[in-house]
Amino acid sequence: MKQLYTSWGEKLKEEMKVGKEDLAVLTEYPRPSMMRDSYENLNGWWDYAITKQLDGEKIPDIYNGKILVPYSPEAALSGVEHQLQPDEYLWYHRELVLDRKKLDQGMRLLLHFGAVDQTAYVYVDGKEVMTHVGGYLPFTLDLTPYARESRADALDLVVKVKDVSDTSYHARGKQKLQRGGMYYTAQSGIWQTVWMEYVPALAIAEVNVVADSDHGKVCFTILAQGKNETNELTDICENFMTNAGLPVTIRIFASSHARANIETPHAKIQEISGKTVIAEYKDSTIIRKKVESSDNPENSNLYLEDIVLEIPEADRKFWSVETPYLYDYEILLGEDVIYGYFALRTFTKEKDKDGIWRICLNHHPIFMEGVLDQGYWPDGLMTPPADAAYIFDIMGMKETGFHMIRKHIKIEPERFYFHCDRLGMIVWQDMVNGGRSYKDWYVTYLATVLSFLQIKSNDRHRKLLSREDEAGQREWQQEMLETIALLKKHPCISTWVIFNEGWGQFSTKDMVTLARRADDSRLIDAASGWYDQGCGDMNSFHNYFFPLVIPRDPKKNERVAVLSEYGGYSYGIPEHTTTEAIYGYGTYKDTESLKAAYEKRRQEAMRLIPQGLCASVYTQVSDIEDEVNGIYTYDRKVKKI
Repeated sequence: MKQLYTSWGEKLKEEMKVGKEDLAVLTEYPRPSMMRDSYENLNGWWDYAITKQLDGEKIPDIYNGKILVPYSPEAALSGVEHQLQPDEYLWYHRELVLDRKKLDQGMRLLLHFGAVDQTAYVYVDGKEVMTHVGGYLPFTLDLTPYARESRADALDLVVKVKDVSDTSYHARGKQKLQRGGMYYTAQSGIWQTVWMEYVPALAIAEVNVVADSDHGKVCFTILAQGKNETNELTDICENFMTNAGLPVTIRIFASSHARANIETPHAKIQEISGKTVIAEYKDSTIIRKKVESSDNPENSNLYLEDIVLEIPEADRKFWSVETPYLYDYEILLGEDVIYGYFALRTFTKEKDKDGIWRICLNHHPIFMEGVLDQGYWPDGLMTPPADAAYIFDIMGMKETGFHMIRKHIKIEPERFYFHCDRLGMIVWQDMVNGGRSYKDWYVTYLATVLSFLQIKSNDRHRKLLSREDEAGQREWQQEMLETIALLKKHPCISTWVIFNEGWGQFSTKDMVTLARRADDSRLIDAASGWYDQGCGDMNSFHNYFFPLVIPRDPKKNERVAVLSEYGGYSYGIPEHTTTEAIYGYGTYKDTESLKAAYEKRRQEAMRLIPQGLCASVYTQVSDIEDEVNGIYTYDRKVKKI
C-alpha cells in the first residue's frame, strides 16, 4: 500500500527524523473523567524486539531498535512497520525512574496501560507479574511492592505481546491479517497511552456518577483502594466495625471545564480554585463492603455508601448538542483529591403526539442524524496522530450536519469521549466484535437479501455466526460488561450497540438483559443490521442497495426504527488513496456527482421520519485503505461531501 500521512503525522514524522530522544507524543491527560495532579506520561521511544515463538519466551538480551509508543509496529508512526504474525512475540522495554521521596511517604505507584492488543505479559525486574487478555480495554498494575523491593533508582519494565488477530475468537473489530475490502490492516501491541501516577496509601480507585436530570440529583458511588499493611487502612477498618465511617468531601461547581485546552490536571486545579460551589457534601461515609483486591492481594477495595447531592433548581442546566453543559466536581478522600465532570441529560424513547415511538433527549424528540466512525488514520492506524485529530473529525462532522457518531466496533481512548462530551456530539457505542473467521456468504451477502425481503433469522446457528467457542462467548460477555463500566460515565453516549451484522452474535436476548442490568439509563441496539431477535429498544436495519423502507417490526409498539447504516458512496482521489482498489456501495467520478447522490439518498431517508424513522447513520467519516467511501479522504486533507 502507498503510505499516506495526515498533517499531524507529517509534523511528527519530521520530529522523528531529527532523532529527539525525549519526543513528546499524545501527552494530554489520558483520563479526564478522573484527574489527579500526579501524572507521568510514558509515551515515547521504547526498546523493542520481535522474536519467533519457537525461539522460546526468554526476555531478549538484545533489542532490534526503538519503537514510538503508543503506535503499533504496523503503523508508520511507530518507526517499525512490521506486521506481527501469530507465531511471533513483540517485546517492549524501558526503565521507570522512581520517586523515592514519594514512596518513602507511603504513596503507591500505579502503572496504567490504555490498551494493548491482544495479550500482554508484564515483567518487572525480570519477573512476570501480570497477564492481560483483551486488546481494547485498559488495565492497571500496582508497582508499589516491586518498587519497595528494589534498591535501584528505577524499575526495569518489559512487556511481551502475543496477537493472533483474526485466527482466534478474541475481539478484533475490523482487523484482519489478510486485509482488503471492508477489513483493515491488523495491528498489535501498545496502541493507547501508557502512564503512571503516585497516589496516597488510601486512594480513590473508581467513581461512578449517575445524574437524575429530572430531579436535579447526582449520585456518587466511590470505590476506594488501600494497602492492607498501612496503619491508616487498619484504623479505617476499625472505624468500619464501629460504623464511624470514612470522611469524604464532594463539591460540585457551577461552571464547566468543557474547553479545548485542558491538557494537564494542573490547568484543571487552577480553574477549580475560582469556581462557585453549588452543592457540597462533607461528612463521614459508611464503608458498606471491604474486599481483597483481585489484582493485588496486598490491597483492599472499600465500597462506600452512595452519596447523593441535589443541584439547586436555579443552577440546573441541561446537556444538549447545541449547549453541551458540563458540571465539574471535586472529591477529597483523606489525602487523595480527584476531579471529574458530569452532565444533566437523559436519553429515552417516548411516544409523540401521534403515538409513534421517538428517541428523546431531555424528553424532547430528536432525530439523530449520525455518521459511522471507524476511528482509523493512515499513519497511526487505530491510534490518532494527535489529540487534535479527534477534535478535527468531531467538529468536521458537526459542520457537515451530523450530531451523532456511531463508534463502529472499536473502543477509543477516553480523550475521544471527553471531546464528544464537551463539544456536544452524541455517541452510539458498538461492542467490539470477535468470533472465528466470518462466513461472508451468510453474514453479508445472504443476510443483505434476507433483510430486504424482511425474512428473519435466529441467532442459534453458532457455527454460521462464528461463535462455537464457549470460552469466546464468556470472554466477549465479560468484555461487554467492562466496556459499559468503563464508558458509562460519559454523558455523550446515548446507545449501546451489542452486535453488528451477525459478526460473532450469540444469545442476543441474554446479552441485552445483562447490558440493561449494567446500565439502564441508555438505549440498546441489540442487533444492528440484521439477525434481529426482537429485543432491545431499536428496530435497527442497514440498507445500502435497495429503496429505503422501514422493515416490519413484531415489537412495533415498543421499539424505535433506526437506519443504522446507509450510503457508503465511493469516490477515490488517487493522490489521497493507499490502494488502487475501490470498495464501497456506488462509485462516483467527482465531488459534484458524489454530493448529489448523497443528498438524494439522505432526502430519501428523511422522508421516512413521519413514518417513524428516528435515526440514520451515513457510512462514513473517512476513507480507510480500500474503502474510499468517506466524507474525508483517509489523510483528512480533502473533504468530499
